[in-house]
This record gives sequence, structure tokens and C-alpha cells, in this order.
Amino acid sequence: MPVITNINDLKKIYARRAPKMFYDYAESGSWTEQTFRENTSDFDQIYLRQRVAIDMTGRTTATKMIGQDVSMPVGLAPVGLTGMQCADGEIKAARAAEKFGVPFTLSTMSICSIEDVAENTTKPFWMQVYTLKDDDFMQRLFDRAKDAKCSAAMITVDLQLQGQRHKDLKNGLSAPPKLTVKSVTNMMTKVQWGLGMLGTKRRFFGNIVGHAKGVSDPSSLSSWTSEAFDQALNWDRIREFRKMWDGPLIIKGIMDPRDAREALNVGADAIIVSNHGGRQLDGAISAIRALPAIMDAVGDKIEVHLDSGIRSGQDVLKAMAMGASGTYIGRAFVYGLGAMGEAGVTRALEVIHKELDSSMGLSGRTDVGKLDRDILMIPKGFAGDWE
Repeated sequence: MPVITNINDLKKIYARRAPKMFYDYAESGSWTEQTFRENTSDFDQIYLRQRVAIDMTGRTTATKMIGQDVSMPVGLAPVGLTGMQCADGEIKAARAAEKFGVPFTLSTMSICSIEDVAENTTKPFWMQVYTLKDDDFMQRLFDRAKDAKCSAAMITVDLQLQGQRHKDLKNGLSAPPKLTVKSVTNMMTKVQWGLGMLGTKRRFFGNIVGHAKGVSDPSSLSSWTSEAFDQALNWDRIREFRKMWDGPLIIKGIMDPRDAREALNVGADAIIVSNHGGRQLDGAISAIRALPAIMDAVGDKIEVHLDSGIRSGQDVLKAMAMGASGTYIGRAFVYGLGAMGEAGVTRALEVIHKELDSSMGLSGRTDVGKLDRDILMIPKGFAGDWE
């Protein structure tokens, strides 16, 4: 067993064990990947203040996200194709999150279905949905989530039009993977991954195939996907989705204070400052740079969470100290999953928790729910002084 001390250790193992098309799917952004890179590098510009001779005993990372108890303010973000990174990946990630006491969010574009995850877990998870044209499919998706006792719904609002990710096009990304000489040659070197996939029946988009009109098998999925997303989306349409779901609602993909106010007005319980991990609009600012202006606009009226760029417990600490009341990891848990399955997701959570707890103590604080900017040194103009 290798010694895992940080998320990058898991990433190195993941890169060896996962097929190239799925590694590239996770580890890429759109176009030039500027936003993808700066989501993480911008955290490095924020420094922590070290404090001494302050009682740091009795520390707690426990808090609440949308009123639900969490062992630390870190949820597992919705990630499509998770079940291609590792056989039954969504189930394994959900189990790890449940045992650790943090939220797991299932993507609509998951390999394991809502029902699969519900059958293999004992506590409620969260369900992510896209803004699709098909009202019947959307209502049934929300109803399925309710039947599975999901305790929150998350609407992703930044995928009306898909950003181009060059690696996915070059690799011919699909689920199950297309069998070309190149892909088969690569997959033959990933023995552990291959044995896992041979041992599961879950190799297609479980929430779509057999549920969406006209999608009875994987071959009919691509045409449905190209037509399903609603480029005419507006806030009135989002209000219609709010009526379809009467539980806690989170809106993901907010990067502008004006959109944050709109999300507040449609009755969301929380918003997630997120640029889709740099996979949509390349050239947009990082999520952590966007956070201050959004906190100023709505931070006292709605929970503000942050996604995109979190790779460590210090990143979580910085986001919370800047006002966020929750954060999410996507790639960080996928690295663990692809490296070591459920145990790898658990290890990713342990790594982040330890760094969050230790860094919080060394900054002179003992309660993650009572952090503020006093523990940070933020460069002047960090949030931008734009024309």
C-alpha cells in the first residue's frame, strides 16, 4: 500500500490505472484550459496568517450545509461518467461519503442510476439535474429522486451549451468506450480497471437509457444528448423546475452577482459559485476570485458554496474564511476513486480533513463554522478591479 499524504499522490496512481480517455475526461478544461488552471493556482495567491499561544484544543470541522449535518464542509460534487473511472464508481463514492459524513451528489449523467445508488446506501444523497427541454423527463427525474429519498436537488445552470474539450474529441470519449485500436491498446494495459468493468452490468448512462424518450440503448443516446439541453433557458424556466421539486434546492454554476440575485429570487436554498471546473467558458475568472463579489451581493441572504479548484484542506479553509458555507470536490475524489476505489475516495476525504483541521488550528481557530477573513492575507485587487 503506497503512503498517501496528499491529493496529488492519488492523482499519480489514478493516471496509471484509468484508461486515457477517462483520465483525460476528468483532467481537462475547455479550449486553452486557462480557467481550469487558474481555479487551482489562484488559491496559491491567498496566504494564511499563523497565530501562536492560542488554545487550539477542542477543534471541530463539523457544520451544516443547507441545514444538514456534515462532518466537514466538503461535499462530493456531481461528476458525469464516474462509473467509468472505476466499476460501480458512483456507488463506491456514495458509500465513502456516507461513512465520512459528507454529502454525495449524483450526476444525471452517471453510470449508476438513482435507484442503484439508493439500493446500495443507507442515508439520503443529493441529486443533480440539468436544465433540459423535456418536461416529462425532468418531472420524472425529480420524482425518482424523491422516491429514492434524496434530501436535496442541485440544478446545474451553466451547461446550456457545452464547452469544447479537445481531449474528449480526440479520444472519442463515450460510455461504454468505443473499441478502436488506440482505445483497446490503452485499455489492455489497465488490467485492474478492466476486470472491474467486466464484473459489473453498469456500463451505460443509467439515468438516461430506458428513461428518456427514444433512448432505449446506448446507440440512441448521442442524438438525444445533442438535442436535450435547453439553449433558450431563462430564469422563468428555472422557476418551473423549482415547482417540480419541493425539497431543498441548490443552484450550481453562479459566477456573477446578478445571477446570484436571480437564483435567490427563484427560491433556492443555496448557490454554488462554480465555473464547472473550467470545463465551460474558458477565459472566465476562477471561482475563488468570483466569490467575494457574490458574497457582497447575496451572502447574508442565502448559503453560498464554492466548487472548482479545491484540491486540499487549505483550499477549503481559504474558501470558508472568505465567506463560503460549504465547498465541493470533484476531481479530488475522482483521483481517489480511479486509484483505489471506495478506499481511495475515503483516503481523499481523510487527506482533506486532516489538512483542514491542522491548518485551522495553526491559524488560531477551532470552529470551521466561525471562520472569517482575519485568518487570511489576500492580495489587494484579488477579486479584480475590472473595467
